[in-house]
Amino acid sequence: MSKSLLSVAVAAFVLSGCSLIPDYQRPAAPVAAQYPQGPAYSPAQAANVAAAEQGWRQFFNDPALQQLIQVALENNRDLRVAALNIDAYRAQYQIQRADLFPAVSATGSGSRQRVPANVSSTGKATINGQYSATLGVSAYELDLFGRVRSLSEKALQTYFASEEARRTTQISLVASVANAYLTWQADKELLKLTQDTLAAYEESYKLTARSNEVGVASALDLSQSRTSVEGARVKLAQFTRQVAEDQNSLILLLGSGLPANLPAAQPLSAKLLSEMPAGLPSELLQRRPDILGAEHQLLAANANIGAARAAFFPSISLTANAGTLSPDMGGLFKGGSGTWSFAPSINIPIFNAGSLKASLDYSKIQKDISVANYEKAIQTGFQEVSDGLAARQTFNQQLQAQRDLVAANQDYYRLAERRYRIGVDSNLTFLDAQRSLFSAQQSLISDRLSQLTSEVNLYKALGGGWYEQSAQARPIDETPPKG
Repeated sequence: MSKSLLSVAVAAFVLSGCSLIPDYQRPAAPVAAQYPQGPAYSPAQAANVAAAEQGWRQFFNDPALQQLIQVALENNRDLRVAALNIDAYRAQYQIQRADLFPAVSATGSGSRQRVPANVSSTGKATINGQYSATLGVSAYELDLFGRVRSLSEKALQTYFASEEARRTTQISLVASVANAYLTWQADKELLKLTQDTLAAYEESYKLTARSNEVGVASALDLSQSRTSVEGARVKLAQFTRQVAEDQNSLILLLGSGLPANLPAAQPLSAKLLSEMPAGLPSELLQRRPDILGAEHQLLAANANIGAARAAFFPSISLTANAGTLSPDMGGLFKGGSGTWSFAPSINIPIFNAGSLKASLDYSKIQKDISVANYEKAIQTGFQEVSDGLAARQTFNQQLQAQRDLVAANQDYYRLAERRYRIGVDSNLTFLDAQRSLFSAQQSLISDRLSQLTSEVNLYKALGGGWYEQSAQARPIDETPPKG
């Protein structure tokens, strides 16, 4: 009997390395080797530090924004859920991995029973007892064809994908907090501009009203001046509302209230963001967590094919135990009280109405879906980075043109005001100059906001926002968790 058991153990050990998981070949990236070139794009620059490795404290220069990002990373509920999901998938992997090893358990039991004399076969009252102590292995599957290992590999890759999902959530959170903060600051600047413009409009309206009283300005001039005042009041209410809504959106992202010691915000015209080269498209495959997560899902689907293939072959399970059995406690561990049992079982699939074939076909289809999702993640990343690079170059040109337009409108406004005061031009020209200047100043703030948010989105598209400091950058650890 011992030789037979030894033979089974040796065979199990030899066959345990057998795996029916298909050899994995990473799909070719369905994008160009270079980002687009043309008038909308600036020349490519060499990167000393990859954007994904540039810490967000080095990228965002505003101390107030840095503090808000830190608060969000500590309190945001979406990020907290993502971290808990990692723990959940880690536990699932450890549960699945445990099937690779036999589960050993020890049990002990005892019972005593008194039989009355009137029902005893001897006519006398008797006391019967039985005690046992057992160490056993129950239903351990010999993984001859790698089914259990395939399922364990699938769980491991799903766990790795959950880690990448958390990184994706953090990167998105950092970008969302930055964009919400910048939008809040832009709307506050628009509110301040509107307040100043409304004050100028009201002063102009008072002067026109006095001119109308002495017959210099017409009723039409007074009515036109009033429309400017009322239009500015509409904008004032609009931006007041937007500032409040922006603050509420930011608080939601933070997961807590605004810090009481928040530093004063820097103006949008300041250098709020650092320079950031884009690098090459091939870097996205190793830098963007959503692409890495999609590949881990592909590897999980590939491992599931191995499990589906292994289901076609016989499976062997072992149940065994050994221990002692005695009618009294004192004799439980004496010689001759030993007991053992060994119950191997084999399951051979013969007829299943095609369910195993359908399961294999389904696992292959799921892999094809995972390949498509992986390729789509690469294409999406390439498109987001390309859009960001186009925005970088064109926004620089647009902002410079808008600054020149504001300067021209300021000259127009000064000349129109002087000519109106000395009676050379009508009030209509002066009002047109006021409105043109107000519109140009609003557009400049909006364009600056668009430029900043496009840079933040490019930082996110390149995988930036995971590290706090650039020096923290290091290779991703994909060592299976211990358990």
